[in-house]
Formats: sequence, C-alpha cells, structure tokens
Amino acid sequence: MELDDIDTVGVVGAGQMGAGIAQVAAVAGYRVVLRDVDERLVADGFESIEESLARVVDRGDLDRAAADEVRDRITGTTKLDALADAEVVVEAVTEDLDVKQSVFADLAATCDPETVLATNTSTLSITGIASVVDRPERVVGLHFMNPVPVMAGVEVVVGEHTSAETVGLAHEFAAALGKETWEADDKPGFVVNRVLLPWINEGIRAYDEGVAERDDVDRGLRLGTNVPMGPLELADHIGLDVVLDASETLRAELGDRYRPAYLLKRKVEAGDLGKKTGAGFYEYD
Repeated sequence: MELDDIDTVGVVGAGQMGAGIAQVAAVAGYRVVLRDVDERLVADGFESIEESLARVVDRGDLDRAAADEVRDRITGTTKLDALADAEVVVEAVTEDLDVKQSVFADLAATCDPETVLATNTSTLSITGIASVVDRPERVVGLHFMNPVPVMAGVEVVVGEHTSAETVGLAHEFAAALGKETWEADDKPGFVVNRVLLPWINEGIRAYDEGVAERDDVDRGLRLGTNVPMGPLELADHIGLDVVLDASETLRAELGDRYRPAYLLKRKVEAGDLGKKTGAGFYEYD
C-alpha cells in the first residue's frame, strides 16, 4: 500500500487519545471513522474534538468554516464493520493487553487483508498484540503523544514481524498528519516511556522525601533542563492512574528501577488522578 492509497482512517477508542488522533487525521484531509463500544463514549469523543477545534479557531490557526469541515469529515459509530473500508486503523483503547488483542482479532476479521493496523500503546508489546492476527506484518506501533493535536512527535514501534513496507508507511502517514517520527524496537517502554517514567517517579520521590517543595521540584526541572513541564505537572496532565499503570507494567518487565513512587500510589488510591479529576499534585478548576 502507498500513502496515496489512504482515503479513510479508522480510530478505535473515542477517549482523549482516540479523539485527538481522529482530529489530526481529519485536519490532514482524511475521512475518519471514530468507533467506540457505547454511544455516550462516541459523543464524549466528539465533544472533546469540538472543544479542541474551538481552541484552534481562537488561536487563529483555522477559521470557523475550516474547523466545521474538519468536524464533518469524522463519523462516529459503535459498529465495528464501519471500519471495513479503512486503509489504516489506529487502536487507542485502554492499556490492557487482553483488551487490545480482542480488538485486533476483531479488526483482522473485519478489515481488508492489506489494511495497516496500528496500536497507540505506550508500553505493551507490539508483537504480543499482533500475535492474534493472521498477518502480523501489517501491525505496527503508532504511539502518539498527549495532547495529540499539540504534540509534534509520533513514536513508530516495530514488532517482531512488522514488515519494512508497513514501517515505511507508518512514518509517511504520521508525516502526512503533520508529525515528526522516531523509530523504536519492540522493547518495554520503547524510547519515551522507558526514559520518562523513571524521571516522573523520581520527581515525585524528591517531593515526597522533602528534597524540595512541590513547586520548586517542577520549577527546578523546567529552568534547569528547559522542559515545558516539571514531573509533577506532567504526571497530573497525563493522569496519575495512567502513570501508575505504565510504571507497574515496566516494573514487571524491566525490574525494580521502574517501581512507582509511594506517593503516586497513594494519590491514585485517593482518586486524585490529576487534571481529569480536578486534583492531583495540583488543584484544577
């Protein structure tokens, strides 16, 4: 398959990541089918897209008419067979291997044999996800960063059986969405989370152990390393439950250096998950 053959992009999962992927694909001119298991989840995805597009309009990056055209390119559905005509499908469901394998088995049975099946997983094995399909060479990791419409990078992850053709198309497709790419082997955490999660957890430990006050941990990392967010701010933005789950996954694969910070676990147990719940290490309106 060539990049010019792609007309329709399927996205499975209408949460924050799936909605963002659907938006950038529609902005790039593709027809998009956004699928989730429940109509309410699909509606929430469209609400997220419309709010994001409103911010784009407010910044002057798109006019209102162009934003409406982007929105009109996206179709929502709960039906899996609505993805049958998609040339590329990106899965963005919960970070659970069993769930992802179930989705990929269904996609393999529904989509054309040439359809590229991509997973947005941030930590799980591409090879493991692809093990349930009859043509694992067409399965690739496309790890978008959050928030998808803002972040410039996409991590292309190569599974054990991912073909060179699929890898090349993944890079080209991400570039068509306005993203820059880097490539990673199918090893736990790939590049970004393998490095990022210990950084976040050590920042949480530094705060918890009294090395510095919360604001000074984040301020020190921002000013000292020129990152846009410190580790506590970033954890709140990602979601503390997501950080904890990813840390536990990497700890199981790579050992105790990925052990999640105690304070992170305590925050999650308390239901303080960051921006999405209004409170984490910081409080939010």
